[in-house]
Amino acid sequence: MSGNSILINVGARKVSFPVVVSGPSGAGKTSLCQGVVADCPDVVYSISATTRPPRKEEVDGQDYHFVDTDRFKSMIQAEELLEWARVHDHLYGTPVFSVRPFLARGKAVIMDLDVQGGQSMKKVFPDGVFVFVVPPSFGVLEKRLRERKTEGEEVLKTRLRNAEEEMRYRKHYDYFIINDELDKALGELKSIIEAEKCRMSRLFTGENS
Repeated sequence: MSGNSILINVGARKVSFPVVVSGPSGAGKTSLCQGVVADCPDVVYSISATTRPPRKEEVDGQDYHFVDTDRFKSMIQAEELLEWARVHDHLYGTPVFSVRPFLARGKAVIMDLDVQGGQSMKKVFPDGVFVFVVPPSFGVLEKRLRERKTEGEEVLKTRLRNAEEEMRYRKHYDYFIINDELDKALGELKSIIEAEKCRMSRLFTGENS
């Protein structure tokens, strides 16, 4: 194969892969994912399904697919979910239709998942990109959660307790971002995705020598 043929083949190839963003509640995962999608036309956002009731500003089919417990269980039985877990007393899962069709079209798919979902997704997509996001401190984390005003005091305390446990999962991720300034953290996440598009194993799939 000539050098020109290599360049033509690489240039024509669409590199697709999932990007899993995890971290404690209040770390800013959703804002970062939305920022990437807004700035990068070749990246789409995977919308999760959940039995959690929607917050007042959330839109069904845009923020989450809000379903009842029976519907969620039927999705599990029908193998319509790539992964699912119980988080903060509610069920969350990643629908197949939110990921695989876009990967097949050469898109990168970014998803905001808790650490349980992240570990499950690693089994489904071992070549995916896994990013762990944290706030600069637990004090900042508590401040962000309180400012959201979306949970009662007991739920907030549960999320803070869970955050300490979730931090232990960071060693299972490929990249680590401290979300102190949103624009800076967003730039780092976009740089990770751009770099992964140039990874040799993605561009030259199946080449052994």
